[in-house]
Amino acid sequence: MASSSGNSNSTSSSQLLNSGSEEELHQMNMMDQRKRKRKESNRESARRSRKRKQQHLDDLTSQVTQLSEDNNQILTSINFTTHHYLTIEAQNSVLRAQMMELSQRLDSLNQILSYLSAPTATSSNGLVYETDECFEASGDHSFNNPFNLPYLGQAVMASPDIFQYY
Repeated sequence: MASSSGNSNSTSSSQLLNSGSEEELHQMNMMDQRKRKRKESNRESARRSRKRKQQHLDDLTSQVTQLSEDNNQILTSINFTTHHYLTIEAQNSVLRAQMMELSQRLDSLNQILSYLSAPTATSSNGLVYETDECFEASGDHSFNNPFNLPYLGQAVMASPDIFQYY
């Protein structure tokens, strides 16, 4: 029986060893499962990260395209506005030149009117210079009528030397 009991001791120790091995195997299996789950989780996380990165890149590319279109539209608007401004500036210069010319004409006409409407003046030698008295007498203010010209009413001075050449 001794051999039998020794034999049973060896089986029970081998069962203990087997059960220790099984426990170790079970722990190793659990660790492998954890590693596999962690690897799978890391892979999934990396996949999501790559997807977010690609989405961000696509968004930035879309934004660059939109901003380029906006930039081109703004440049077109600036060019149109600049052209319009230059056209208006040229027209303004022409109008300013015309205004200056018309202003000078108006000043000249005002000077003529003030000369024509000046009262009769008497010089120091007693001669009368008529300005518009000839216009008032006839009532005709036309410059085409030679009798309305102011120099017709002025005295004519002659000297005896004028006749010596005849």
